[in-house]
Amino acid sequence: MTVVLYPGSFDPIHNGHVEIVETAARLFDRVIVAAVRNPQKGDPLFSLEDRQDLIQLAFAHLDNVEVTLFSSLVVDLARQVGAHFIVKGLRAVSDFESELQMAQMNRSISGVDTLFIPTTSSHSFLASKLIREIARFGGNVDSMVPPCVAQRLGERYPSA
Repeated sequence: MTVVLYPGSFDPIHNGHVEIVETAARLFDRVIVAAVRNPQKGDPLFSLEDRQDLIQLAFAHLDNVEVTLFSSLVVDLARQVGAHFIVKGLRAVSDFESELQMAQMNRSISGVDTLFIPTTSSHSFLASKLIREIARFGGNVDSMVPPCVAQRLGERYPSA
């Protein structure tokens, strides 16, 4: 059984993330989506527990997807959950540059390889940071996020 780990902040999870997880779920036996509090990304919109709930709702239709939270090195979590690979999504060349460096570092310190899954062009522009900004100013992000996230964003930022 091949297990992969898909780590990220997922604040909030969007359709680009969904695409990566659905692809990984078709390719591998078990996908573990792991949300982390990333202090480099500033104050989160949603708590880790809220993100865990939203991720679980977004993937309720996939039997081989699990959700967890972590606050350690990704490679330590990969070892802990028995992941054979770390999965990362790529939207653009700029993602590849930063993700390649992280993949090489992770391989160096742990031996765990990273697999890259590119998004389709219809999701290549999605970024949680941009979705948060659009929602904050009353823009419609319904087509960019799972319905559960759209609802939660609407509750967080009710239209005036």
